Amino acid sequence: MAVTGLALAGFLVTHTSSNLAIFSGREVYNAYPAFLRSLGSALWIARLGLLGAVSLHIFAAFKLTAENNKARDRRYAVQQSAATNYAARTMAVSGPILLLFLIYHLLHLTFGFTAGDYEHSHTDIYSNLVHGFQVPVVAWFYAFANLLLGLHLFHGLWSMFQTLGLNHPSYNPLMRGVAIVLTLYIAGGNILMPLAVLSGAVVL
Repeated sequence: MAVTGLALAGFLVTHTSSNLAIFSGREVYNAYPAFLRSLGSALWIARLGLLGAVSLHIFAAFKLTAENNKARDRRYAVQQSAATNYAARTMAVSGPILLLFLIYHLLHLTFGFTAGDYEHSHTDIYSNLVHGFQVPVVAWFYAFANLLLGLHLFHGLWSMFQTLGLNHPSYNPLMRGVAIVLTLYIAGGNILMPLAVLSGAVVL
């Protein structure tokens, strides 16, 4: 869970950074997808690796949940959550919703199955993104999904640091700060894009 989470967090930083180029205009934004296409088979290897990381992350989540349930066959008479937080308590909910969002995101902006005005040659990704986010319900759905992603990321990153042994009173505040900064950058950046299109700050 921790290792695959680290790999996925690294991808999300790169993915968010490349998508934020939408604020630099069509030409700059379309340059990155063009670079990816130029990688040829290497791009497909990376995609398969990403798919493997997602699959293993989901498998680990189911396995850990099953082990936790098996460890205690009766529910607590009184359950207190003083040692946890809202993000941690909603992981079981945010995870499946994010999986559904990922499937929709691929159908929407990668394959164009759910987008009405979609340029399938993938030479003008900028237009696909702007057209997609000009639909209010779609833009707000992306914003909501990325809000959940932020909750999932914050607890996931913090737990990952603990699991990988980066747990010590002297630098726990630093690790918590890193988790907060990465969460705000990824989730905040991904929320900003659809709202910018919807508000007219980013146009065709």
